[in-house]
Amino acid sequence: MTVISTVRRARAAMLATAFAGGLSAAPALAADLVISNWDGYMAPDVMEQFNAATGHNGELVVHATNEEIMGKLVASGGKGYDVVFVSSPFAEVLHNLGLAEPIDHAKVPNLANLYPEATTLEHDPGNTFSVPYTWGTTGLCYRADLVSEAPDSWNDLLAPSDDLKGKITMLATDRWLLAAGQLAKGYSVNETDPTKLAEVRDLLIAAKKNLLAYDDTTFYSKLVSGEALMVQAWDGWCNYGIAENDQIKYVIPTEGSDLWLDTMVVMKASENKDAAFDFINFMLDAKNHAWAAENILYKVPNKPAMESLSPDLGTTFPNMAMPVAELVKFEQLRDVGEAQRDYSRIVSEIKAAQ
Repeated sequence: MTVISTVRRARAAMLATAFAGGLSAAPALAADLVISNWDGYMAPDVMEQFNAATGHNGELVVHATNEEIMGKLVASGGKGYDVVFVSSPFAEVLHNLGLAEPIDHAKVPNLANLYPEATTLEHDPGNTFSVPYTWGTTGLCYRADLVSEAPDSWNDLLAPSDDLKGKITMLATDRWLLAAGQLAKGYSVNETDPTKLAEVRDLLIAAKKNLLAYDDTTFYSKLVSGEALMVQAWDGWCNYGIAENDQIKYVIPTEGSDLWLDTMVVMKASENKDAAFDFINFMLDAKNHAWAAENILYKVPNKPAMESLSPDLGTTFPNMAMPVAELVKFEQLRDVGEAQRDYSRIVSEIKAAQ
């Protein structure tokens, strides 16, 4: 658990700084391959390992959010980056904008390590422009020793019992904040109907009065300290809390979850596409991909990597043992096109409401 703890703390600290506006990074000109990823999302020495194994001169730069890296990619046409890690709706946007290079399967033989279900994902059947790196669910993370009753519904978060009021956090990012309301209403996490979105907005505005905070980065530590008793959480981030306190539990509400994916995309503007494919192939090596599951505590869509993990990992962190067939039943977040403007506007209205 020492490695997990060290990586988790370092990644959380960096992300907290980044979300506060303290992180900026630009690709170095000397590198022949520039990878942009979230901090702590790969082994600390992965670039050194990759360079030594392939003879490339790859460099890692970090981004704090999907929105940050997307702004840079759209503004530059993708120039200056070779491989970017983004969540699947953003990969879909890059493809729709013509900024994503088709994946040359012949140059990425380790694609064979993916679960069959990871090759038929709705946003990109056949992995034509993106390669999944991690996947999972969003649910409720809570202190079993401090809540009067175990939650099982999104409404337990949005209309909480009196003992939970002021001790709840929700994710701040547009898609996941809205997803809690969409799922509670029985709507799609990609809903675009204005009337239904207005209902979701009103529900989330009403829920705001019971919140401690909107929090994407420190919510699990609030659970550990007892400042929060229940939070909306990505499964892997809940695992960070479980690692420190085994009274922290994770549950997917009865109304369901989104199926989130973080992916690797090669930029069409890349002048180093062969090296980019070499990098993706390297990351799909079972040993390299297993590092992500063991250390960032997210499931990976790599069959031999997951099969190599100690059974103890699934015992300590039950959501890590979720069967793939169950995971892929949930609805993927998708590019909602022009409706994204409505999403952004609604989230602004929610956060501005008194």
